[in-house]
Amino acid sequence: MTQMLMTGYRGLRAHLDGAWVAIALVLCAIALADPAQLRPSVVFAGEAFWGTLPFILFAVIAIGFMKATGAESLLAKAFEGNEARMILMAALLGGLSPFCSCQVIPFIAALLAVGAPLSAVMAFWLSSPLMDPAMFSITAGTLGLEFAVAKTIAAIGLGLFGGAVVMVLKRSPVFADPLRERASVGGCCGVKKPFQGAPNWRFWSDAERRATFRETTLENLLFLGKWLLLAYLLEAVMLEYLPAEWIASVLGGEGIGPILLGAIVGAPAYLNGYAAIPLVGGLMQQGMAPGAAMSFIIAGGVSCIPAAVAVWALVKPRVFVAYLGLAILGAMLAGMAWALWV
Repeated sequence: MTQMLMTGYRGLRAHLDGAWVAIALVLCAIALADPAQLRPSVVFAGEAFWGTLPFILFAVIAIGFMKATGAESLLAKAFEGNEARMILMAALLGGLSPFCSCQVIPFIAALLAVGAPLSAVMAFWLSSPLMDPAMFSITAGTLGLEFAVAKTIAAIGLGLFGGAVVMVLKRSPVFADPLRERASVGGCCGVKKPFQGAPNWRFWSDAERRATFRETTLENLLFLGKWLLLAYLLEAVMLEYLPAEWIASVLGGEGIGPILLGAIVGAPAYLNGYAAIPLVGGLMQQGMAPGAAMSFIIAGGVSCIPAAVAVWALVKPRVFVAYLGLAILGAMLAGMAWALWV
């Protein structure tokens, strides 16, 4: 009987989606704790989601187009030639391409195995979780175009910073022999194996590529939709119950303190970069300082579970620790720069 119950539990857990479960739990918690607040919270989340929907649709169509055309093959060009040029190209592609770190684990593993420099790979790893077309669209729609542009610059800058540090220290004990003996190369995004060869920009003439466009677009629409719905629900709860004075006293005000705290708190604070955007917007409404918001969203984006797993799967723990250290330091620098700008 126990064996049957355990088997049933594992099967149920495998079929449950964490985001939808969390949405149901949040709604149940509101209904039990404060029934009068349930309808306003649902209305708030629905209106916020509706306002973001045009950005979501643009983003998922862009991602579907890039996947269907096979544009991932262009990533290989970032890892050719002079090492400094490779770092620059990897940071730019990581910060601008629609491919998350876990989607390109097999690609990165192959590059490292044939001798691609860790500096360029680190530049890509640091910048890729922070910005892509979907992230830019949602950030611009929620936090404003200026913040989205600044975050894009910060993503590329963090990649350049991390790549340069690794290039300078590549002969040190930290970065020597970085690969695990048996690196795991399985992706976590459930995305089809990328098309090989030159991109086919007229993808609609190929049945397989049309199917990839359709599946990728629907998959990303569902993915973004569920996480943003959860985020907007949490934002409604936070705005209602989290005292603005507390946020302002901890993460508001002038100086370097809120920025440092934002980076330190942001590193372990959230699991999904898309869901963090509305939450940061809510925190800023409650008094979070702009510099702290930037450091929080940068540190959290690089260290979130999907991005961190992509690095942990391939390199030794000392390199992984260096990755996290560079992310937190870069987040602090980005927060300081943004605070000075605004």
